[in-house]
Amino acid sequence: MRLIRRKRVLDTKGVVAVMNAAEDSALKNGYKVVIAVVDAAGNLMQLRRTEGAQVASSSVAIDKARTAAIFVRPSREIEEQVSGGRLGALALRGAAALTGGIPLTVDGEVVGAIGTSGETPDEDEAVSIAGSQANFMTVEVDALAYEGARLAAETAGAAATSRGVAPVVAAVDAAGELMFLWRPDAAQIASVNVAKDKARTAAIYRRPSKDFEEQATGGRPSALHLARAVPLQGGMPIISDGNVIGAVGVSGASSADEDQELAVIGAEALAQVASNNGHKRNAIFFSGDEVKARFESGGLLLDSQPYKIDAGRRDAPGEVEYHEHITDIMQVIEGTATVITGGIMLEPREVGTGELRAGAIEGGTQHHLSEGDVLAVPSGVPHQFIAVSNPFLYFVVKVEG
Repeated sequence: MRLIRRKRVLDTKGVVAVMNAAEDSALKNGYKVVIAVVDAAGNLMQLRRTEGAQVASSSVAIDKARTAAIFVRPSREIEEQVSGGRLGALALRGAAALTGGIPLTVDGEVVGAIGTSGETPDEDEAVSIAGSQANFMTVEVDALAYEGARLAAETAGAAATSRGVAPVVAAVDAAGELMFLWRPDAAQIASVNVAKDKARTAAIYRRPSKDFEEQATGGRPSALHLARAVPLQGGMPIISDGNVIGAVGVSGASSADEDQELAVIGAEALAQVASNNGHKRNAIFFSGDEVKARFESGGLLLDSQPYKIDAGRRDAPGEVEYHEHITDIMQVIEGTATVITGGIMLEPREVGTGELRAGAIEGGTQHHLSEGDVLAVPSGVPHQFIAVSNPFLYFVVKVEG
């Protein structure tokens, strides 16, 4: 059971790299635009407005970027649906059916998005594409997994049942988005949204929602104006290694104080398991059938701290990889590959008419791998698969530190 997983997120340097590439493209073509970069949940990370860009484009650029991030596709696809007659797409919550938003992806995982507004739809999109093709960096952080959200909510729910009360319990991720809802038959309907509001407040403000209720009732009524905050106790952040990875919200127990007590129980239940990393004290076994099935598509066998195990599968060369705090230990199971390690990471560059090549490595050492070989790549060392057989199967143990 995976309670906490690892995910990639944009860091400040990564955002700057994306933004610089997009801005350079806009200036080169004389475009007057606003460019926005958001995280995977659609929250703004950086905004730039070139000289002379229209003011209205600021909101539009954010809307386009958010659409690309939360729908995990270019915003053009939403506009094409509407233009093609599917008017219901206009009702998609959080979507702007406007071309110009492009997801930012790393190994198929969306880590954010970029949106541009101010010129024609095609020109806006071209600027965003230029930004998305930048050689941007990410960092890996803990994230609440589905089973972790379920554990937190159901633990609070079990405690409520033992007390003879029937509240609603919501578990959300670090962005305040719902992951699991526990709603017993006897719960009041109104508690559904209140529990989600409390959990969201605790997650996005990184503190118990009780703090805001105490501010509002203690002489600071302006706390009621904090964006997306609900000043009601009963929301508690879920913490892993000092970082907030989600939250639990409880509403509908016998009192506000009991809502708070149950939220603490839910959050602490996960924190206790998380402190043991869920696996450290137990051996983990994967049957041959499980391993074989995972190699069919490639993917993680184990996602935990301080290491994870990946059943890697490749059928084509890949982009440059760089991990600041992760050491990769690879063992070849089947096939052959050539990997470059070290050297200097290059920015994206044009290799043909209108074609950009993703970041590559200049120099470095080539390693020709075949069945049984092991390659260890320390943290901070760029590496790239430049040739692989089809398929190339390999185990990767990723060790943090």
